[in-house]
Amino acid sequence: MTRINRAIAQLERDQPIFYTGGHAGAELTVEAGHAMQTTWADYINVGMEHGTFDVAGLEAFMRGLSEAAGDTPAVLVELPATGTSREAMAANTWQITQLLGRGVHGLLLCHAESRGAVEVFVDATRYSFRGGSRGNGSQGTAAAIWGLSPDDYMERADPWPLNPGGELLLGLKIENRRALENVEETVSVPGIAFAEWGPGDMAMSFGFRPTRENWERPELREARNRVFNACRDAGVRFLEAAEPDEVAAKYDEGVRVFAAGEEAARIGREHAAG
Repeated sequence: MTRINRAIAQLERDQPIFYTGGHAGAELTVEAGHAMQTTWADYINVGMEHGTFDVAGLEAFMRGLSEAAGDTPAVLVELPATGTSREAMAANTWQITQLLGRGVHGLLLCHAESRGAVEVFVDATRYSFRGGSRGNGSQGTAAAIWGLSPDDYMERADPWPLNPGGELLLGLKIENRRALENVEETVSVPGIAFAEWGPGDMAMSFGFRPTRENWERPELREARNRVFNACRDAGVRFLEAAEPDEVAAKYDEGVRVFAAGEEAARIGREHAAG
């Protein structure tokens, strides 16, 4: 089977993946989609937690990206809704419906504090014939982006690795002290592929400003290691930022998803290839 989501194709081979894109300020136009067709990154992060919830712009961007011939990067969106509770997540699943209907390849839930919220998150990405709550209606628009028929899209638009043939990549941010206390439960929810510790927000939840210096405080390093260990124990990939001189060591430690620049990506891929 030829993968739609090339980031998943890399993870299946235990290779690192690298993303580009910030937490706000994404240019969401057809022209921007064209420009990103040949990016060095394995996936593009579109920040809508702090950036504009621009669904029409996202639709244009995805259309531009999909007009490339051949392999294109995946697109993951940071949800505006946060995972503070089951009830809060349930009230905001309309965001998931809207974003998946535009043909994105994955979603990231910020401030994933409770298992219930994460369960609702995953459930909302799965079609109802698979036991989830995603309904009929947007498969035609999303299928056109993926280059599939609507029926084939519905077969493949499911979270990986819960569904080995699924093409959706779902992640969590464990980025505050409440989320940290429940991390072993949240990352073990079936359907979650990766998680990160969100050092900026985690530092703020401990009462510090979000600076690299503060990330090195003992309590922050302990938080990072707890999230890392929970991911390892649950078989979930860990996401972390890396500079070019750090990426090889982080890969050897077990990091598989990287917030890194093009040079770090080149070094990391070469290192992983041996």
